[in-house]
Amino acid sequence: MSETEKKEVATTLNMTPQEIVDALDDHIIGQGDAKRSVAIALRNRYRWRQLPDEIRREITPKNIIMIGPTGVGKTEITRRLAAMAGAPFVKVEASKYTEVGYYGRDVESMVRDLAEAAVNLVTKKKKEEVLDKAIQQVEDRLLELLLPSQPENWSPEVNADDIETDQAKHQRNREKFRKMLREGTLEEREVELDIEQRTSPVQIFSSMGMEQMDVEFQNMFEKIVPKKTQARKISIADARKVLLEQETEALMDTDAINEEAISLAENTGMIFVDEIDKICGSSESSKSADVSRQGVQRDLLPIVEGTNVQTKFGTLNTEYILFIAAGAFHQARPSDLMPELQGRFPIRVELQDLTRDDFVCILTEPTNSLTKQYCELLAIDGVKLSFTKDGIETLADIAFHVNQSTQNIGARRLHTILERLLENVSFQAPDDSLKQVVVNAEYVREQLEEISQDEDLSKFIL
Repeated sequence: MSETEKKEVATTLNMTPQEIVDALDDHIIGQGDAKRSVAIALRNRYRWRQLPDEIRREITPKNIIMIGPTGVGKTEITRRLAAMAGAPFVKVEASKYTEVGYYGRDVESMVRDLAEAAVNLVTKKKKEEVLDKAIQQVEDRLLELLLPSQPENWSPEVNADDIETDQAKHQRNREKFRKMLREGTLEEREVELDIEQRTSPVQIFSSMGMEQMDVEFQNMFEKIVPKKTQARKISIADARKVLLEQETEALMDTDAINEEAISLAENTGMIFVDEIDKICGSSESSKSADVSRQGVQRDLLPIVEGTNVQTKFGTLNTEYILFIAAGAFHQARPSDLMPELQGRFPIRVELQDLTRDDFVCILTEPTNSLTKQYCELLAIDGVKLSFTKDGIETLADIAFHVNQSTQNIGARRLHTILERLLENVSFQAPDDSLKQVVVNAEYVREQLEEISQDEDLSKFIL
């Protein structure tokens, strides 16, 4: 990792654990222990980068297992953390992997997904760096399409003064067109442009650990088969978008982007492995299922320990990637994992079930709370939606009651209840007669109480 890259990453990660927790509090309610653990893990990444190389090589990330029911914030905490750090991040479901040779996806594909996420991050950053130059080049190409350059037609019989006069006149015309382009008066005018026809990739191999070979074959075919272009007449507004993409790609060095992306993924990457409890072999599980689960754990172990994985962007070493695993662990326990894998996840955090007061906070406190989201959505149709304090408390009561009496799905229950509560409003919103809706306790009970009290009905509707 270059010194420049180290400084950029250090600047991004240079937040104290308390600042990280405060930032997470803006979006996630409760779960203080989990926030503290991930905040310390992120701060340790910053500390690790400040160490001399000989010491840094000996220190590996302390991976985390989050234990808690669905809908309590496990995924959201990790996703927000990665966004805050500007780090490559992928979320994978452990249950979709099975041992190579059975069925499902190769476990190494999570690392290839991380490499792709890193390339996307770096590409986005590079595009911003070359944007101004690309815009200038797009303007020049549009001028060339509107007013092509004059051919070199000088000969001894042609007066040099006449040539200079024609060139000056042509330059003045180009400047007039440039001004019109910048003012936007030519956006509807059509120009003829050669556009590359992009073909959709065809899957050559099925899964079973063949994804990388599939990618390599597709890359090989792309190099062999010539690119097809088609001349099309499009408006300047559309041509500007096409040309900007072409010029931006031309200004970027693909090899340099891939190299930086691999380095970024190796040193700051995060992989969130959800439903890790589904690959635990508990005593209640059948022997046939247990074989596949143990196989996934064996394949996962070298990746967590540190190994080299071939990706289409280069070789990626996983030794310093931060792994955060999560699971409900209803029927299994973390101790049911292979001992070697357990040892690679030294930090364990238990997330708590959400209470009725937590639901009240979720509906009101986050920066973009659920109630604010619905208010903004309906405001597009001119409906002023407002929630009273007693209305929010009644919603929280119903959500908590339904979670306790049926399946506990945590905060996701609020999405279901709010959709049901505002179904009629959302349907009637475009009508001129509906201008203001106040969601108070009476309105909530009128819409939901009958369903919430009927346990059989709430299983299907809420």
